[in-house]
Amino acid sequence: MRTTLEDPVLLPLLSDSHKGGRSALTCQMRCGNACAHDVANTSANSYFGDIAAKALSRRGALRAGALGALVVGVGVAGAVPAMADEIELTGEAEAARHRPSRLRFTPVAPNKDDALRVPDGYRSSVVVRWGDPVLRDAPAFDFDNQTADAQAKQFGYNCDFVTLFPMGHDRGLLWVNHEYTDESLMFRGYSPATATDEQIKIAMMAHGGSVVEVERVGWSGQWRLVTRGRRRYNRRVTAQTPMRFSGPAAGHDLLKTAADPAGLKPVGMLNNCAGGTTPWGTVLTAEENFDQYFVNGDRNNPNIARYTIPTGIPSGNRRFDKVDERFDLAKHPNEANRFGWIVEIDPFDPDAEPIKRTALGRFKHEAATTHVARDGRLVVYMGDDSRFEYVYKFVSRRRYIPGHDSNNRRLLDDGTLYVARFTGDSPKTEIDGSGRLPQDGAFDGSGEWIPLVTGNQSHVEGMSAAEVLIHTRAAADKVGATKMDRPEDVERNPVTGAVYVALTNNTSRTPAQVDEANPRPSNKHGHVVEIVEGSGVTFAWSLPLVCGDPNDPATYFAGYDKTKVSPISCPDNLAFDRDGNLWISTDGNALGSNDGLFVTPVRGPERGYVRQFLTVPVGAETCGPMVTGDQRSVFVAVQHPGEIDGATPDNPASRWPDGVQPRPSVAVVWHAKGREIGS
Repeated sequence: MRTTLEDPVLLPLLSDSHKGGRSALTCQMRCGNACAHDVANTSANSYFGDIAAKALSRRGALRAGALGALVVGVGVAGAVPAMADEIELTGEAEAARHRPSRLRFTPVAPNKDDALRVPDGYRSSVVVRWGDPVLRDAPAFDFDNQTADAQAKQFGYNCDFVTLFPMGHDRGLLWVNHEYTDESLMFRGYSPATATDEQIKIAMMAHGGSVVEVERVGWSGQWRLVTRGRRRYNRRVTAQTPMRFSGPAAGHDLLKTAADPAGLKPVGMLNNCAGGTTPWGTVLTAEENFDQYFVNGDRNNPNIARYTIPTGIPSGNRRFDKVDERFDLAKHPNEANRFGWIVEIDPFDPDAEPIKRTALGRFKHEAATTHVARDGRLVVYMGDDSRFEYVYKFVSRRRYIPGHDSNNRRLLDDGTLYVARFTGDSPKTEIDGSGRLPQDGAFDGSGEWIPLVTGNQSHVEGMSAAEVLIHTRAAADKVGATKMDRPEDVERNPVTGAVYVALTNNTSRTPAQVDEANPRPSNKHGHVVEIVEGSGVTFAWSLPLVCGDPNDPATYFAGYDKTKVSPISCPDNLAFDRDGNLWISTDGNALGSNDGLFVTPVRGPERGYVRQFLTVPVGAETCGPMVTGDQRSVFVAVQHPGEIDGATPDNPASRWPDGVQPRPSVAVVWHAKGREIGS
């Protein structure tokens, strides 16, 4: 649904009932109320069920449920040298498939408490919160006297992806994404129609990301913000930070603007959601719902609609264009093309210019999970977080060389970008929307990675390499990629080598669109896909988790006894501990309780035994998460606490964490007796 000044679209009233578990306020502020718009992907690409019959002759050839398969690989073909990543199970790894996990804690019960709840025997504390000073000359936070200059030096607003770069045993650099702002909770009496220029500038400075130095408290698993000394690594990246483009699309006409006629120097990053890290110690942060910050897109440009960029001025728009005209596409039509990228940032060099890596494509990015294959090539997994969008993979042309910075810093500029096509292996008549397993006992099948572009060579008819990278959604449409239910985080298990994709939900899926990989219509609880790579461009997939109420027959927990598991809804971010257990944070719990963090083994007799490890306060979403390498701490980002319809600073729905106004924060959880997390 496109919006113009002459033909406005009214967003849902904040008092209206809303799909899924999010409040209408969250939907409006986080993604511009994307679910109230028409589905952007109008391509004729097949759903899984439409092509399942083609795979029947290959039934059983590839099974993603066999996590311990002898070959777990990533591959490319055609214009790219073949590569394989073979993992042979040791006797110890094989034995691990048959013994219970070491996870031992009493699950946290579902609740609606305005608190961070953790299991008995565990403790939690806030590490850093919105407004805390980041730079040395930052003032103390003052809710009623905020300024843009102060916010540019303070910890930003909503926090999503979290990662820690250790500097010895007791110190480290914490990177945190600041996804979006909720001005209605940031300012008293806020209205988009009457927002002041200063309020708009504060919001711009509250986006981006932060680097803060943290330290361990004694020998415990607790961490805290370093507030003394030079703190020379601390840094804020905002919507106004100078950056540069690299890779095949850099300098293309579609990236040129009046302020940057060379098309090489974008400014700022927006709506940074999930992310990843590189083997050489940098952050990869993912720009997601960038579309909502613009106004007046060209209604005759199909790529404007494909990325749901407004063609007018929607109700509730933040109106960045009032203080920076580059956000008005009627004046600067290419500016939106300069957002929607993976951005690389060096946390150890606060003066280093962030880099938007065009070889990784442009879409509403989730994740940028890297992995060095056995042949040395770098692999990056990514999702596109919208209804019926796609899963992607990038494979570098060159090989990673430990310690060879000049080589490694070029890996993300030259390689092949792929998109996934999935095929179910059961007849469509066996996938009836009830959640019942097909006759072969699993929702599973096979798939292939379809190349889109290799370096400067396009594999998509009618599109140049740069066009493929700038209009990646359109390119994926053309090659027949498979429509998925909001691909969020994509993570690789460091123990088994399997790859996991969180599909958060898709209430727009109709009964006619139900298929083996999306076995329910109006999928409000989401599910998790498990991928085992083949030795070429093929892979196998299965669904270990179909989320929701365990009492619902349409849910599935890898065959584990559902009377023992915790209810889970809307998987969002994923992480692994060193034992290979899968940690799942949720966003928009549609079961009537607060969001939380869950953990499940993915192998052995407890595979599918989902247990809730924590819950976040009222109105909040669980982000992060990150388990430290010593497995003594779990970091979580508590995003948008109190973001409940009707809430205001004078009538807050949450007072977490300080008992006053809700402040998005990063928290850490540890065992009171110093034990490993979960043990």
